[in-house]
Amino acid sequence: MHHIAIIGGGITGVTSAYALAREGYRVTLIEKHRYPAMETSHANGGQLSASNAEVWTHPSTLVKGLKWMLRNDAPLLMNPRPSWHKLSWLAGFMRAIPHYEHNTIATTRLAIEARQHLFAWAEKENIPFDLKRKGILHIYRDQAGFERAGRVSRLLAAGGLEQQAVTPTDMLAIEPTLRGNFYGGFFTESDATGDIHKFTVGLSQACARLGVEQCFEHEVLAVRTDDKAATLDLRHPEGTETRTFDGVVICAGVHGRGLAAQLGDKLNIYLVKGYSITVHLNDPESQQNAPQVSLLDEATKLVTSRLGPDRFRVAGTAEFNGINHDIRADRIKPLIQWVNQCFPGVSTRRVEPWAGLRPMMPDMMPRVGRGRRPRVFYNTGHGHLGWTLSAMTAHQLLGHVQLALPH
Repeated sequence: MHHIAIIGGGITGVTSAYALAREGYRVTLIEKHRYPAMETSHANGGQLSASNAEVWTHPSTLVKGLKWMLRNDAPLLMNPRPSWHKLSWLAGFMRAIPHYEHNTIATTRLAIEARQHLFAWAEKENIPFDLKRKGILHIYRDQAGFERAGRVSRLLAAGGLEQQAVTPTDMLAIEPTLRGNFYGGFFTESDATGDIHKFTVGLSQACARLGVEQCFEHEVLAVRTDDKAATLDLRHPEGTETRTFDGVVICAGVHGRGLAAQLGDKLNIYLVKGYSITVHLNDPESQQNAPQVSLLDEATKLVTSRLGPDRFRVAGTAEFNGINHDIRADRIKPLIQWVNQCFPGVSTRRVEPWAGLRPMMPDMMPRVGRGRRPRVFYNTGHGHLGWTLSAMTAHQLLGHVQLALPH
């Protein structure tokens, strides 16, 4: 029985561990934090959204980035300070622009297949994670935004996703609590929402039942491979140790680039910070006036999810600023203001802010497959669709491992 080490205990690491363990592999999951899902998989927007599968490699993204560069509250904010890593990533982004349509269609197909696996796993393992299968409503404030959404919708349809154009009257019928002036929207009934942290923790517990060894508070100091084994140097509260495995999977999110360099691979991940707020609905009026249907506001690039009866999650923005976990008040303030404007009956007295670093490849496509050296595999770089795509990329990873390390 082959023994596989997985580095990273976020959503991609845990789904990878689960997929491999179900097929009979011996799996060790290595995570530097005390618990799973404590970084980027902790408090995201909550959407399982094939409707958000459009990749960002469109010329309009560059235009908006330049226009918003000096606005602290901009949905897309780029630190103008240059670095070789940032420049090389931006060059890769521009090279991917001609593949925008192809990659959007491919991502849509991945997202549709992924949710079938994810829902099946949650049902099999009885994982409660505040799942709501009420669809996602994309809202547009002007004709230009709505018409561009129509063009994107045709690409999503080519990937197999059904969407419905809706009027402002339809939008209020779908989500009666929404307030504001809108031109129209698109509704994707098949999309869903839930709590990524609860799901990842629940799947981690399922992994333990399958015999996965989970090494929390273990930091990977070094990793190397040869024709016979993968070797990891680890540090943990009791000291340091060296362990060998038959293969290693890099699912380390923001830390994956450095590990890949040790293994002779170029993993051109850049870290794009996103923010969220969790609004605690502590009174009946707030609970009644918070939406049940998930939203995506194209103008502000914000998404929402209702997490059980007493939590409302709002997330979004993209900040290119390297490894930086700071929670900036000027980035949180627009999220709170958006809630006050669109859902004035919801109290924002108690709001919990959060920031996470999305690991993004220049072409917005996840890196799944084998590395240059033997016994090395990757499942990382999912960007803003980590949860949405994770179950399918774990399935793809399984195929690569089975080809390289068959039972």
